[in-house]
Amino acid sequence: MSELPDPPWRTPARGRRTGRPLSRQAVVDAALAVLGREGLGGLSMRRVAQELGTGPASLYAHVSGKEELLELLLDRVSAAITVPEPEPERWAEQIKDIAWQAYRAYATHTNLALASLATIPTGPNALRVTEGMLAILLAGGVPAQPAAWFLDRLFLYIAGDAYEGALFGEKVRASGKDMEGYWADMLTQVRDYYLSLPAERFPHTRAHLDELMAGGGDERFAFGLELLVAGVARYADPG
Repeated sequence: MSELPDPPWRTPARGRRTGRPLSRQAVVDAALAVLGREGLGGLSMRRVAQELGTGPASLYAHVSGKEELLELLLDRVSAAITVPEPEPERWAEQIKDIAWQAYRAYATHTNLALASLATIPTGPNALRVTEGMLAILLAGGVPAQPAAWFLDRLFLYIAGDAYEGALFGEKVRASGKDMEGYWADMLTQVRDYYLSLPAERFPHTRAHLDELMAGGGDERFAFGLELLVAGVARYADPG
């Protein structure tokens, strides 16, 4: 796949050259390793250069800065998402399948979820996913404007869910417990606290505590995804 033109808001890379041992792919690989160990706050051009055993200046021959680096990382994650050819009768199922792929990808790289909230997709893989999903929605009879806004809201939902998972992951690590033990203790404490609330002020919260606390992450994500897809389906005109 040939390289796409750089977005106009991006500062050009400084003297990008070919034939060097260091490559854009190597920079992205190193950045992904740093991100996995140290989180988004630990990611910097200097830190990635250290990972590669070189100086920051050498990175700028391949990546224009941290903003482009984040875009490249997000695009790397998007590479794992497959987008089928549109099947108008199955458009909703196809969209949900792609959404689950993105959800799993972000769940694997939770530190990227926050970065995605402020990054416009410009990489070839991210654009491929957006283009393919838009084609599926249009083939299913969803008008262009609702389809476009739906994709924006859908990926915000996916990223927000994954970012929440990253925050909880930090709490689990800080607690020194395993995931199962942390959640068991936390849910017990939350349940006990809610039950201690005055019944005259919080009658519904106390009466429906089981419903409020039911379901794991996948079940809740599935419910939200169904709501979003059902919402945009109201605009679809199969004719």
